[in-house]
Amino acid sequence: MAQQFDVVVIGAGPGGYVAAIRCAQLGLKTAVIEKWRSGDGKPVFGGTCLNVGCIPSKALLDSSHKFHEAGHGLAVHGIHTGELTLDLEAMQKRKRQIVGQLTGGIAGLFKANGVTALSGSGRLLAGRKVEFTPAGGAPEIIDASHVILATGSVPIEIPAAPFGELIVDSAGALEFTEVPLRLGIVGAGVIGLELGSVWARLGAEVVVIEALPEFLMAADQQVAKDALKLFGKQGLDIRLNARVTATQVTGDGKPMVSVSYVEGDTEKQEVFDRLIVAVGRRPVTEGLFAPDSGVNLEERGFVHVNEFCQTDMPGVYAIGDIVRGPMLAHKAMEEGVMVAERIAGRKTQLNYDCIPSVIYTHPEIAWVGANEQQLKAAGTAYNVGVFPFAANGRALAANDSAGMVKLLIEAETDRVLGCHVVGASAADLVQQAVIAMEFGASAEDLALTVFSHPTLSEGVHEAALAALGHAIHIPNRKPRK
Repeated sequence: MAQQFDVVVIGAGPGGYVAAIRCAQLGLKTAVIEKWRSGDGKPVFGGTCLNVGCIPSKALLDSSHKFHEAGHGLAVHGIHTGELTLDLEAMQKRKRQIVGQLTGGIAGLFKANGVTALSGSGRLLAGRKVEFTPAGGAPEIIDASHVILATGSVPIEIPAAPFGELIVDSAGALEFTEVPLRLGIVGAGVIGLELGSVWARLGAEVVVIEALPEFLMAADQQVAKDALKLFGKQGLDIRLNARVTATQVTGDGKPMVSVSYVEGDTEKQEVFDRLIVAVGRRPVTEGLFAPDSGVNLEERGFVHVNEFCQTDMPGVYAIGDIVRGPMLAHKAMEEGVMVAERIAGRKTQLNYDCIPSVIYTHPEIAWVGANEQQLKAAGTAYNVGVFPFAANGRALAANDSAGMVKLLIEAETDRVLGCHVVGASAADLVQQAVIAMEFGASAEDLALTVFSHPTLSEGVHEAALAALGHAIHIPNRKPRK
């Protein structure tokens, strides 16, 4: 007799494991299927984010920042360290320990909440049946009242730069055993900038080749331009409007990667020790469901869902990177919670207008809501409040005063429409605006809120004051006519 569950989740990445845990908490008999296995063949959970994405990259980002700070940022504080040495293997070992601790933690959470974890692959069949194939075993059928598809995404490979030993994706870029002398990166998006920052801080000469003519087109352009200048000062050579046309591994002794590209109208060539391709990710949907399952795909390969992540098949949901919206772990997690609670009969809804985006470089870049380009295009009347960290006492005390906080306020209602931050702790600062926007707060609400002094958070307070025309610690702009 086939196993029966109220909910079967296919995929145990951020969206899948959160959905499974929340379903179990709500009294639903829940199973989660995950095919990911560690290097030693053991089942692991957490998907791309935990194993080869968000977490290991942040471990290396923090380690590399400490190394760079020790070599370049302590003398101003009167601290002199002498000659530094880098133990890259120890840095990588620390990264692996963090990943292991967290993946093991998910397995413990499954056990604590009564989630049945199944190691293998899952495929949706007609009638909400799930074909489960254990690793090295024969397929079996599971009956499910509800199914949640959460299989995530994989890096995009481009014909001009096929993956290999020297040309790697984001996962491969986290496993370097030595610092490249010259590192090329295709793509100046979130992943490219974060990985470029890691290896530049550790001593690599980094060249970033970006096909788009503008830097970080998804971000507010004032913030993006400020960030571009800061990255340039850090030694990141970012070349815009540059399209890679071909690559070739060359060299008789030490192999190198020769990269041909067109920058504007000029053909150019560069040679690198390693090349990282970070041009985006695509949803993993191939083989996920049978043609007669009732689930449909959109043009770009995403699963078609409504605002509640319901597919065209009743009782089947899809969340995370395989559906519309930004490919963000926290977006997937909250979709998982929403779906679990709706299956349990609750009316939970996710506010897609309040999902923050973060780039974990140093300084960090973070934003939520609308940017100026979008407001202008929509014809929305708005006011702007900008506060530079150069005027913030806490930032100056930390010798980390680059960047700004920018608030966009609806002119008629004073409602916060967007917040954009470049600077230290931007990821945490923008969250204040996320909360404000979630509760429909105004710039006046933020202005009348007491912020601790001295803190970086005062930047949000002062930006709100600036939007109202009565900033205290910077000169106020003349009102728009």
